[in-house]
Amino acid sequence: MSTVPAEAEAEILAELRRLRARVPQLTGALAASADGFVLAQDSAAAEAETVAALTAAALGVAQRLSDCTGQGGFRELLVRGEHGYVATYAAGRTAVLTLLAEPRVNVGRLHLEARRSSQRIAELIDHTLGLRGPRAPSA
Repeated sequence: MSTVPAEAEAEILAELRRLRARVPQLTGALAASADGFVLAQDSAAAEAETVAALTAAALGVAQRLSDCTGQGGFRELLVRGEHGYVATYAAGRTAVLTLLAEPRVNVGRLHLEARRSSQRIAELIDHTLGLRGPRAPSA
């Protein structure tokens, strides 16, 4: 269930596909609202809604941790599992980008490309929703 118009969803999906082309070790890419609704996905996994909901839960904890430790607003979260990575990046004030990657991914490259894509997704969403005002600094 997407909370953005179909045109914006198509543009976000195109950005996810470009990101996956730049980082071939990605096995999935998902843009979601901060409250856990799928905006667009480029993944063979049928569990996008579950990943979006879990991302929202992890985001809440990460935001609280960042705030309590004086590190400022949330920017990104990286989880390394036995079989690869899950990385989540802030995409403006209302969305996140969550990526699944193989264990052999170059994490520096992952961060570089994901930060660019999360900024682009933030711009698309903010434009679609007509958001104005100060934007969170890019990661």
